[in-house]
Order: sequence, then C-alpha cells, then structure tokens
Amino acid sequence: MVQLGGVVIVFIMVFGGFMLAGGHFDVIIQAAPFELIIILGAGIGAFIIGNSTHSVMQTLKDFGKFISGPKWKDSDYTDLLCLLFLLTKTMKSKGVIALEAHIENPEESSIFSRYPTIMKDHFALDFICDTLRMMTMNFEDPHQVEDHMERQLEKHHHEASHPAHAVQNLADGLPALGIVAAVLGIIKTMGAITEPPAVLGKMIGGALVGTFLGVFMAYGFVAPIAARLQQVYDEEAQFYAIIRDVLVAHLHGNAAQISVEIGRGNVPTDIQPSFMQLEEALNEIPPEVG
Repeated sequence: MVQLGGVVIVFIMVFGGFMLAGGHFDVIIQAAPFELIIILGAGIGAFIIGNSTHSVMQTLKDFGKFISGPKWKDSDYTDLLCLLFLLTKTMKSKGVIALEAHIENPEESSIFSRYPTIMKDHFALDFICDTLRMMTMNFEDPHQVEDHMERQLEKHHHEASHPAHAVQNLADGLPALGIVAAVLGIIKTMGAITEPPAVLGKMIGGALVGTFLGVFMAYGFVAPIAARLQQVYDEEAQFYAIIRDVLVAHLHGNAAQISVEIGRGNVPTDIQPSFMQLEEALNEIPPEVG
C-alpha cells in the first residue's frame, strides 16, 4: 500500500510545483488525452512486439505484485524450515527408503500435506523432491548437488524476472515515444504557421506535453514499478535459496536441526523467525508425522 502513497506524492509534487510556479493546466488538459493515446498506444504495441505471449500474460499476472509484494510471508518461511527439518530428519533417522514414499507422492505425504501453501508452488515442490530423489540415487557430493541446485535457481530466477525486464524496457522507450508525440505536434503546428502567435504558442505547448508525459510516465511510474517487481522477484528467490542451503547442509553431515538453523540465518531479516520461534514451531510438530 505504501507504493500507492508514492504515486500520490509524485502527482502532488510534480503538478503542485507546476501550479505554484504559476503554470496553467489548460494546455496540458487539452493536449494530454491525444498525447497519451500516441504514447501509451505505441508503448503497448511495442511491448507486445518485443515479448512472447507467455511473457505478456505473465507480466499482466504479476503486475499487482508491485503493491502486494512477495507471495512468501513470514509464516511460509517457518513452514518451509519445518518441512525441511522433517524431510532431513526422516532421511537421517529412517533412511532413504522411508523418504521415497514422501517424495514420490507428495500429495499423499503426511509431511508435505502439513504445508499446503508450499505444495501449491510447483517449483518449490519439484525443487525439493527432485533434489532429494537424486540423493536417494547416491548423488551425494555436496559440491555437485549445490552446483546443480544453483543452476536450477538461476534458471528459475531468470525466467521469473522477465516481466520486470520487460516493464523496464517499456520505461526506457517511453521518453522516445514522448518525443514522437511531440514531433507530430510540431508537424501539426508547422501546418498552421499562418496562425497568430497566441495560437501557435498553445500548439507548441501542446506538442511539448508529449515530451513531458513520456519522461514523466517513464521515470515517475513505469521504471519504479519495474524496480519494485525486480525486488519482489529477488525476495521470492530467497525462499528457494533456503531449500538449497538446508539440503546442502544436510549433505555435509549436519543434524536436521543444525541444517534448518543454517537455512534460518538466510531468511530476509525483516521476516526472519527467531531461534526460539523456530524451536517452538518444530516442537509443535506431532511425533507421528513422518
């Protein structure tokens, strides 16, 4: 919600400053609708040209994230650590055979079913199960596993971040499209060169509104939205990185509680559960689970 406050501040400061400086809105109000048609229409068209259908749809789907923020909340990180604790504890205490039933059919697993939010995320579920499946196949070199998981994370993050790059490309193009709108306004003005100076002045002012709107939208709104989306994707990626950290720590021979403590240390600071909070969550797990 704080982002909406930022939008209001941008509008108030820009147009309030213009008004306080003695500016008049009549030319802007008259020209803005037509300039916006040119700039936004061309911008949307260019956005569609420069991106795949999947990328366009993903951008529309993720657009609201610049307000809502990352999908993973503090409780989800605690749940993830508890889930990984149960899996690594089962693997260490009962062996790989006991673990196979959980990773082959996570929908029917008594461990996974405790954490439905994580189960709804296909990448998180596959990332955990596929890595553990490799471990059951004696692929247990911590460095090789970490390298493999890192490549998976990089691939996923690159694909997930594409909407932010696409919106940033749109922001980079809007000032130029504003110039296009301004040039068209100048062409229109030159076609009416015989008009009185007062009329020509308004026409030139209307043309310059195009340049103003292109730059204003690019750096006042679209580029900040792209930056915020990238921040969200980076924070969401940290959730998956914790899976890597815990499983690699397990492969190094650490106890389950030590492995999840290593993972807890990499939870974003503002939503990181304390040692005691995680301890309480682990103690609340019924003994029969797993």
